[in-house]
Amino acid sequence: MLASTLERALNRGLPGSPRAQALCAELEGRRIAIEVPNVARLLVESTGMALRVTSGAGVADAEIAGGPLGLLALAGDSAQEVLQRRGVEIRGDALVASRFRELGSLLRPDVEEALSKVIGDIPAHQVGRIARLAVSWTGRAVQTAIANVAEYLAHEKQDLVSHNEGDAFLTGVEQLREDVDRLEARLDLLKHA
Repeated sequence: MLASTLERALNRGLPGSPRAQALCAELEGRRIAIEVPNVARLLVESTGMALRVTSGAGVADAEIAGGPLGLLALAGDSAQEVLQRRGVEIRGDALVASRFRELGSLLRPDVEEALSKVIGDIPAHQVGRIARLAVSWTGRAVQTAIANVAEYLAHEKQDLVSHNEGDAFLTGVEQLREDVDRLEARLDLLKHA
């Protein structure tokens, strides 16, 4: 059911995007596996005219594996940051994965537009605005919580080094390295003099 729902949602946007149609044709016969470990594995294949989504095992040209939030964030603009920080892993042909990622971002359904057909433009816009505010607030709340925990562990429990102490230590190490390099250069001059 998940595979067929996703297939319909992706293919619905194809006729409205010439770039998506070109990518779909370019990827004809290629497959990408999208996996949330221990939860689900979907295979997305381009037929050249549409996308076919199936669930289960199978051979793919590229595989993307990670947590649900990391995989959703991968569809955004900061893919490189997601790959570095969110535990999303890409295996196989990176070019195919990149093309499927671009195709997926072009075919993202506009939830607000779909909702406007059911409840009208103004209420759908308000619901979308409230959802964006909620997501933004949640992101800020998570960042604040992480900063508070780090501060508690650094200052109260003293399990971590504070940011200022870490910077001072690294600056000292860098200064010591430069001093040792200068001393070594002076010793070499004295040997050869």
